[in-house]
Amino acid sequence: NTTVRRYHINIVKAGGDWLGRIKTTLIKRVARELVERYRHMLTTDFEKNKEILKEILVTHDKTMRNKIAGYVTRLMKKQSS
Repeated sequence: NTTVRRYHINIVKAGGDWLGRIKTTLIKRVARELVERYRHMLTTDFEKNKEILKEILVTHDKTMRNKIAGYVTRLMKKQSS
């Protein structure tokens, strides 16, 4: 068994406004693989991608699944533009 560490790193600018979050390498790697394999099923809609990933991914960690779904959505939007 390999354990997966999750790091939450927030980037904050001087004024205190949130700029965004850095995604872990695992989330990015899994999301890119999913987009490669299941591009025909995935959309630019986060809610639909969440439902699709419930069937594709074998994980019980809802937070990680949602983060992967969010990054998949971002990649799909990037490809569509």
